[in-house]
Amino acid sequence: MTRIRIEVVYAGHGFQVSRCLDLDSGATIATAISGSVICRDYPEIDLAKNRVGIFGQRLGHEALLSDGDRVEIYRPLIADPKDSRRKRADLARKSRR
Repeated sequence: MTRIRIEVVYAGHGFQVSRCLDLDSGATIATAISGSVICRDYPEIDLAKNRVGIFGQRLGHEALLSDGDRVEIYRPLIADPKDSRRKRADLARKSRR
């Protein structure tokens, strides 16, 4: 069976961690995350809530990996970007009056 080399990354508040793995071809995102043991080292990661992807593209846990892929574990958003934008626009409008 062919081997692939991938990277699993997670960025917390003020830090970033990266783990490189060699896996069998046909491995999934779930396989890579499990093999990286990042969830053991960073218990704040909840794979039921944290989204995952490859190179910025959100995918499911069963997505197949290719050689050179970077699996990313995303933190939940603190605020809705649309709401934040709306609040900044309101503040700017009020400050002009």
